[in-house]
Amino acid sequence: MMEPVSRRLFLQLMAAGGLSLAAGCATNPVTGRSQLMLISEEKEIEIDRSQSPHQLSADYGKSQDRALNAYLDRTGKQMAARTHRPQMPYSFQAVNATYINAYAFPGGTIAATRGILLKLENEAELAALLGHELGHVNARHTAEIMSKNILTSALVSGIAAYVGSRNAGYGGLAAQLGMLGSGVLLAHYSRDNERQADALGMEYMVRTGYSPKGMVELMAMLNSMSQHRISATQILFATHPMSIERYRTAKKRAGGKYAGAMDKPVYRERYMDNTARLRSIKGAVEAMQKGEALMARDKATEADQWFAKALKQAPGDYAGLVMAAKCKLVQKQLEAAGRYLAEAREVYPAEAQAYFLAGYVNLGRKRYSEALKDFKGYEQRLPGNPNVVFFKGLCREKMGQKPRAAEAYHAYLQVVRQGRYARYAYRRLVEWGYLKPKS
Repeated sequence: MMEPVSRRLFLQLMAAGGLSLAAGCATNPVTGRSQLMLISEEKEIEIDRSQSPHQLSADYGKSQDRALNAYLDRTGKQMAARTHRPQMPYSFQAVNATYINAYAFPGGTIAATRGILLKLENEAELAALLGHELGHVNARHTAEIMSKNILTSALVSGIAAYVGSRNAGYGGLAAQLGMLGSGVLLAHYSRDNERQADALGMEYMVRTGYSPKGMVELMAMLNSMSQHRISATQILFATHPMSIERYRTAKKRAGGKYAGAMDKPVYRERYMDNTARLRSIKGAVEAMQKGEALMARDKATEADQWFAKALKQAPGDYAGLVMAAKCKLVQKQLEAAGRYLAEAREVYPAEAQAYFLAGYVNLGRKRYSEALKDFKGYEQRLPGNPNVVFFKGLCREKMGQKPRAAEAYHAYLQVVRQGRYARYAYRRLVEWGYLKPKS
């Protein structure tokens, strides 16, 4: 993901990120052993607060099912209080994405997609899922990865500058728009990280009163999916490598160390009650998954049919509307894309992604003042994406407002120095006399 880093650049990155050479080692809160750590706990929380909103928006925002989110938050926080780092500002939420995954940011933001919640059968499995992610936070896996790989450059350029070229389903479109793809901000854990998170997850769930059967059943389900290479699990297994060993270890641990807890409850009925609304649109979610899989194979026309089917079963579903809009946008059907996005903004006015796409659509329709308004709407809801600054400059340029366009392009180049947008902004500033050409 990165080029080799020189010592000079390394020191610059540390300074820009508020890091210290004296903070090279820290005591791991789980093991008690010393580990390489350039990221303080305060910096973990800061990184979380700046990055996680962009990932949640890339995943079509938090679920609008408030009862479901309250249930996840309640379940997660009961376990979080029994972890090695109970002081962290944990939050747990369902996100509208339909791919199958759960993830954690280093400061304690933990999310589960609708896709994976539909695969679970009881609350003990949910506790295992959330417990695993709590394991990553408590063992400081993301901070350790950042320290080892000098990923602190993200603190300099802004994490939202990354292009979604790894986004399953919309890679080309995401790259073209400069948008974030699902999973682009997530840590990619090692097998050792996964083993430790599994062990901690089972420990935390048993401490909270759940049967370790939940973890065994979760591992069995994940192992089965990894064997079948389901498209909706692409990001899950890229970020959380799976193996038969993890299932066997969970089974052995449950029957050994935690054998006395095997008869503890799994709370199937409680899980079913709290996920009833989500399960009522299971067919729509599966149709969206099929549509996204077809989009990944550049079969937009066929994908169209699945998104239409999904919206017939779940009218007004925000994710379904935005997916359908992207599908139309890929086919250059701007009017149809605009209609889907207008409805998406109406059903979920607080979520940002539809505003960004609407701005791009209006640029294509040469409605520059409307596009500028859309990009401002995005920025109000989700600040920190430098690509929005570029597009605002482009709108100003098309509207004949050269000085304000130049101001936006200059601001963009302070954050992003490479790529097609950076080259365009630089060329315009040179042409307009604001910059001297490089010799």
